[in-house]
Amino acid sequence: MLFDMFKTFFKVGAFTIGGGYAMIPIIQKEIVDNKNWIKEEEFLDIIAVSQGSPGPIAVNVSIFVGYKLKGFKGALACTLGTTLPSFLIILLIATVFFQFRNNPIIEKVFLGIRPAVVALIVSAVYQLAKKSKFNYKKISISVITALLIVFLSISPIYLILIGGIGSILYYKNKETEEK
Repeated sequence: MLFDMFKTFFKVGAFTIGGGYAMIPIIQKEIVDNKNWIKEEEFLDIIAVSQGSPGPIAVNVSIFVGYKLKGFKGALACTLGTTLPSFLIILLIATVFFQFRNNPIIEKVFLGIRPAVVALIVSAVYQLAKKSKFNYKKISISVITALLIVFLSISPIYLILIGGIGSILYYKNKETEEK
């Protein structure tokens, strides 16, 4: 099973352009839908924890999934599967790209890839939002947070901390009221 885990995450890492958020729908399809390694609710929890953890989200997801399935060896296999393709591709590009960096065809290829990357990220956001049971309050918080980041240049770190503290206080107060 370790090799299957490595192979699955290697495939995800090799065929996803655009970074971690672009990988989310592909990882979900592979590990939730195709392999049935984890349930959809668990996947959403893994995404939430991975976003709050330091490091790239796709690597964090692979660590969580691998550890859940096969402990440390599983985490290592999945992490290597996710990161090895990028490492090899970057190594190849670094050795070859320098010679062709001013080639107009190469420049157009990279310009053509950009919209596909944006579409993959939008797809990931849409899939997560659809399954997260958003209500108007949660959507409002998301929109206000995005506006604060974009227009007031408030660091996302402060907003994450405020959101975490606010959530703790909210649920602690809710728990007290229920008693």
